[in-house]
Amino acid sequence: MNDPPVHEGEILAEKYRVERVLGVGGMGVVVAATHLQLEERVAIKFLVKEALGNAEAVARFAREARAAVKIKSEHVARVIDVGTLETGAPYMVMEYLEGGDLSQVLQSRGALPVEEAVEYVLQAAEAIAHAHVLGIVHRDLKPANLFLIRRPDGTNAVKVLDFGISKVMPRAGSSSDNAMTRTRTVMGSPLYMSPEQMTSTRDVDGRTDLWALAAILYELVSGQPPFNADTMPQLCGLILSAPTPSIRSVRPNVPPALDAVLRRCLEKDPGRRYPNVAEFAAALGEFAPRRARTSIDRISRVIQSASMTDSGVILGGTAGGQVQTGGSWAETRDGLPVKSSRKWVWAGIVAAALLVAIALVFARRSPAPIEPTVAAQPVAVPIVAPTPAPSPLAVAPPPEPIAASPVVASSTALPPATASPVKPAVKRPVPTPGARAPAPQPTAPPPPPKPTSPSDLFDDRK
Repeated sequence: MNDPPVHEGEILAEKYRVERVLGVGGMGVVVAATHLQLEERVAIKFLVKEALGNAEAVARFAREARAAVKIKSEHVARVIDVGTLETGAPYMVMEYLEGGDLSQVLQSRGALPVEEAVEYVLQAAEAIAHAHVLGIVHRDLKPANLFLIRRPDGTNAVKVLDFGISKVMPRAGSSSDNAMTRTRTVMGSPLYMSPEQMTSTRDVDGRTDLWALAAILYELVSGQPPFNADTMPQLCGLILSAPTPSIRSVRPNVPPALDAVLRRCLEKDPGRRYPNVAEFAAALGEFAPRRARTSIDRISRVIQSASMTDSGVILGGTAGGQVQTGGSWAETRDGLPVKSSRKWVWAGIVAAALLVAIALVFARRSPAPIEPTVAAQPVAVPIVAPTPAPSPLAVAPPPEPIAASPVVASSTALPPATASPVKPAVKRPVPTPGARAPAPQPTAPPPPPKPTSPSDLFDDRK
């Protein structure tokens, strides 16, 4: 084991006290420390002494810090500070994580339920989506780099670690750090490496991360990686040329549709895989728990936002052409440019809005056809008004013989205003003092049906 560059109890930068060593690898060491002023626990990562003389290792260490700072996602471990020891060794201060990585989960529990495994991979895919739109390809995704923590609300969350061998994709008019990666250099974990990464590490794009995510999901669900061998040459031969085994051969109860998703991501030809992480996440939606829809929606918005703002870099392609997260990321659905189809939709909406506005302008300038009807309404009111009166006589007047004798006789005492055809209908129910008109009413036959129109009522009285 390499000796760590610091020891327990040592004070770094006059503010970090080293508590204990968390882990030591071939190139680096991670220790737990306490911020003296904030009394906050942090994790500090160093390069081991043997790696300090390797300029490429030092450059990768700095690149990991820059990549982690740029990616704004809850599923990436935050970098809080960077610095250099008196010995010249660089260090980075990160958030302290409590829990364990998914390789430890596999060792303790074995194969996981489908929904749980899909949820973990979708959370990792959310971090990768943020990295891809920044032009960063991880290139070393594996269960050991997916750290599982417990949120304050009791739910689990995945943190993607170790962007040390990440690749920054070149942008138009900018240089990249591809020269740092030699063509013959093999970096990453072979069990989860894509065929193109094995043959040329520097020439990979975002679709190599999709291969790794699918290989991780395959192992989380089945308990073993999709390709495994006793020796490195055998493993490389399987990944480069052997057909992808069906996960149902290991775990028969896995849905065939999930097997199809994994097979597509593990295609030898990158052009036959999903063109970006958003489409991969959407394909996993039916196998994820409901709460995982949040990750799928976030991934979609991240990729779509990068497309609309013309940011990002080329990450993948289909049989029809290249796919990128910005500018012209196109030909991802039915061979039609996604961005171009979006423009046609907006053009149709604008055209429809203009037509509606023109119609409203002409409607306001043309003469209103309803004005004569509105002006005529007051004339019709005096005739229709008696119809809803609650009086039985006003609604259904008695037969003509009865109205001719006692009721008409009593109406002689009314003022001349009774000559109006409307007012008698209202006044008739009120008897005059001393009149005997109500006496015949008990023997009167049933009233005839209601007149069909106000003009009939007027004629009966006449």
